[in-house]
Amino acid sequence: MAGMTTAAISAALASFAGLRGLAVVAGWPDRLAWLLPITIDAYAMTSARVWLAGTVGGLRARKFARANAIGAIATSIIGNAGYHLIATGLINISWPIVVFVGAVPAAVLGLTAHLHALQTITASEDRPQARTAVRTHPTKHRRTEEALLAAAREADARHRAANNGRPISRDGLRSTLRIAGPTATELRRRLAAENTDRKEASTHS
Repeated sequence: MAGMTTAAISAALASFAGLRGLAVVAGWPDRLAWLLPITIDAYAMTSARVWLAGTVGGLRARKFARANAIGAIATSIIGNAGYHLIATGLINISWPIVVFVGAVPAAVLGLTAHLHALQTITASEDRPQARTAVRTHPTKHRRTEEALLAAAREADARHRAANNGRPISRDGLRSTLRIAGPTATELRRRLAAENTDRKEASTHS
C-alpha cells in the first residue's frame, strides 16, 4: 500500500506539472492553468470508477465510461509528452496545439453531461415497476407470452454469465428479443419478481 500510494502521488504531481505547463504555453492565464490537469485527471478517475466499479450505471454507461477513461488517460499522456517536447525545443507551439488545449474543458463538460444522462436513463429503467393486475388472454396469446418469458429467461441467464451476475436491462431484452418497449418492460418486471421469489425461497430453506 505504501508503494502504491507513493507511486500514485508521484505520478499525479508529475502529470499536474506537465499539463499545467502545457496550459501556460498554450496561452492560458497563469492563475487558471492549474484547471487543465484537474479537469483531465478528475474526469479520467470519474470515468474509470463508473467503468470498473460494476455497480454504478448500466451496461451502456459503463461502455461509454470505459471509452472516456481510456481517452482521458491518453489525453493526459499526450499533453505531458507535448509539453516536454515544447519545453526542450523539439517542437514549436502551433495553432493546432492551442486549439486542442483550449477545447478540453468544453469537451469534458459535454462528455460528463452525457455520462450522467446515461446513468440516469439506466436508473429509471432498472427501477422496480409497480405490479399490475394479470389480464386474461386467449390461449394462443398465453402460449406466446410463455414463449417470450422463456426466451427472456435464457437471455437473462446469458447476460448474467457474461456480466458478473448483473441482470439484463429492459433495452437489452428489447434488442435481443426484438420486441416492443412495453413488452420488454413487463418481461423485465417478471424476471425481477422471479429472482426475488427465488432468493426468498433460498433464504427460508
